Amino acid sequence: MRDFNLVLSLACVSIFALSASAAPETSPKTASPTETVAANAAAPVYNSYVIGPEDVLLVRVWRDPEVSGPVVVRPDGKITLQLLGEIQAGGRTPEALTELVYDGLAKLKTLDKSEVTVTVTSVNSKKYYVQGEVIKAGAYPLIAPTRVLDALVSAGGFREFANQKKILILRGAERLHFNYKEIIAGKNREQNIYLQPGDQIIVP
Repeated sequence: MRDFNLVLSLACVSIFALSASAAPETSPKTASPTETVAANAAAPVYNSYVIGPEDVLLVRVWRDPEVSGPVVVRPDGKITLQLLGEIQAGGRTPEALTELVYDGLAKLKTLDKSEVTVTVTSVNSKKYYVQGEVIKAGAYPLIAPTRVLDALVSAGGFREFANQKKILILRGAERLHFNYKEIIAGKNREQNIYLQPGDQIIVP
């Protein structure tokens, strides 16, 4: 029951924080240093997913089972398709890769653009990790803008003896601090940063 209450509390705080950030201002005001820092830590742009190594793709070409089917992006970012050979998939969006596959096939036969689609069926190249005193530790796909608080909610909340004031985010050589107690009290909200691929959240 205590774990359930913690999860419920995290979810409510996350929703409250998102609602507060989305509410329009009724009158102009001078931004405080804290607000300036938070504004500079803007959300990463996720206009379209960028394919990376180990992602699983599904290539579909209407009435062409020879080319159609699932394919895994290799560590060098390439995939191999029948008739087309090696293609650079890494660093491209599914839309851009669809265009590339279509252009290659159009040189071999007549077809319409609508007959070719490439979709990502499994995201394996972009992940963050939550470890320590949480209910569901592990790796999570990073396919949309995700803040630290969102990640903790996804991990099921804290275990009974978690130190909620000394959470660490490891980002390469950086060690960033996150105090959950301050966040739920509405203090130092700039700590609630957007995660990047490879980030590790450690809950002691």
